[in-house]
Amino acid sequence: MATTSVFMVFGLAAVLVLTSPLVQAQPEAAPPVPAGQLNITAILAKGGRYTSFIRLLRQTQVDEQINSQLNNSYNGLTMFAPTDNAFAGLKVGTLNGLSQQQQIELVLYHVLRRYYSLTAFQTATNPLMTQASGKTGVWTLNVTTSSDHQANVSTGVVEAPIDNAVYADFPLAVYSVEKVLLPYEIFGPKPPAAAPTPSTKKPNPAPEHANDGGAAPPPDGSSDSGASLKAREAGWSFIAGVGLLGIAAGNLL
Repeated sequence: MATTSVFMVFGLAAVLVLTSPLVQAQPEAAPPVPAGQLNITAILAKGGRYTSFIRLLRQTQVDEQINSQLNNSYNGLTMFAPTDNAFAGLKVGTLNGLSQQQQIELVLYHVLRRYYSLTAFQTATNPLMTQASGKTGVWTLNVTTSSDHQANVSTGVVEAPIDNAVYADFPLAVYSVEKVLLPYEIFGPKPPAAAPTPSTKKPNPAPEHANDGGAAPPPDGSSDSGASLKAREAGWSFIAGVGLLGIAAGNLL
């Protein structure tokens, strides 16, 4: 009996020695994701129709900004997510023609500054501020609702119905739209160019034309009187000359 107990002890010890390296070699489990952390691109990826919008979010790095705000926000955020069909409906080169800053503003324009449920839109006061609203313009949206609880969002350039909610749990609401929301500040009609200001410089005076004699005519008809005086002088000279000739002829006779 004692011998059997000894063998059992040695056998158990051997099993523990052989299995201990395997236990130590197991990798440590990854730390769990903190509860309540939201990731906007992960939420959109689950929707399956927002590849183009996800790409634009990442290229502009707006996704990181939104994630940070979502996890440190008291008012929440509301996003309008254009589908891939919405981006396909844009004119060729629409996005490529935008500067990097304009692309950032375009993405931020799709995000409202607080959480709105569909019913909250019925009492919301237009216009609604977006994340793009700031120093470079107004960048607001108008959301209207009808009696059948249908909501539409308008930019002043395009209007689109608000479809189903991709995600709706405070602090984030994501609504699908079938159009890219083109902001008026970028895609609206440009104001006409300002008319040139009329010149205030006075025109140069016209040059005076010289008369035939090379001098300007004197005022008050003095030119005519001068000519008459010369004619009278010539007449008296002629008479005097005739008189002298007559006297000379008389002396000769």
